[in-house]
Amino acid sequence: MASIPIIDLAPFLNGRSRDVVNEIRDACAEYGFFCIRNHGVSLELQARLEKLSHEFFALPESQKLSISMNQGGRAWRGFFPVGGELTSGKPDLKEGLYIGEELEPTDPRVARGWPLHGANLFPDSAIPQLRATVLEYTSQLTDLSHTIMEAISLGLDQEADFFHRQYTARPTPLFRIFHYPPITAENESSFPWGVGEHTDYGLLTILKQDQIGGLEVKVGETWIPVPPVSNVFVCNVGDMLDFLSRGKYLSAPHRVKNTSGKSRYSYPFFFDPDFAAQVTPLPASGNEEPRRRQRWDHQDLHAFQGTYGEYLLDKVAKVFPDLAGMKFS
Repeated sequence: MASIPIIDLAPFLNGRSRDVVNEIRDACAEYGFFCIRNHGVSLELQARLEKLSHEFFALPESQKLSISMNQGGRAWRGFFPVGGELTSGKPDLKEGLYIGEELEPTDPRVARGWPLHGANLFPDSAIPQLRATVLEYTSQLTDLSHTIMEAISLGLDQEADFFHRQYTARPTPLFRIFHYPPITAENESSFPWGVGEHTDYGLLTILKQDQIGGLEVKVGETWIPVPPVSNVFVCNVGDMLDFLSRGKYLSAPHRVKNTSGKSRYSYPFFFDPDFAAQVTPLPASGNEEPRRRQRWDHQDLHAFQGTYGEYLLDKVAKVFPDLAGMKFS
């Protein structure tokens, strides 16, 4: 069975190795996924994040709901309970905490009422260290994302700073902390998946897994597991990178089912384009058409026209229907 490659990022961090560029390029084209070791993110910070997130999900439901997403308004931050997030219209067997870039009310994007922009909600009275830990982690993951996007840019025969200049000088970073209860005979009929088949929306996802497992990626017609490896992050191509690369890089369907009998925790960080950026595919070679694939949602990704924010809002409104109808200008 095929397996998702694990790439040593150190030669690129230390010397912009072309071998690493080629490894990432090939993995993005064949699988849409790759794993990275020697990424430079603090082990102590990761351990602290895990400990505090376990403490959060162990809180009584009423205490978690005190920072529920309906308290976040247009910023769309906070906690959702099991069944509160939908994939393809079906509720997922997971609960989670949504986090984004911490923005003050005076930020022009917040002042203009842009959805998905604003202040985060944290359980400051119950777990006061969580806020600082999460913001430190997302800062390190933002820096790592810029570096990986340099390698991806070079693999597409662009200058190293192409994506930064065009789309990520002011990125849309989104972070989630998820808790997946185990699937049981009692809950499987209502919640058949921790998260069902889907693709991610943006450029790049960097996932920290715990040691439980359950993530699967669709390669061709085959679902293959992505087993957890200590201090290794899972990276994958999102829809916008598939779109911008004209289908050279694959936004691969993936899903999660926790059959371990234990709680599973995961930490996906989504590195997305500037919310207001007009997204335009890379130039074609001659009459080259985008590489189209049959998608899980039956949509033609490469027919999209507009800003990244418009794409994101359309997708998120299907996951959280209460967000439907929000606009930005």
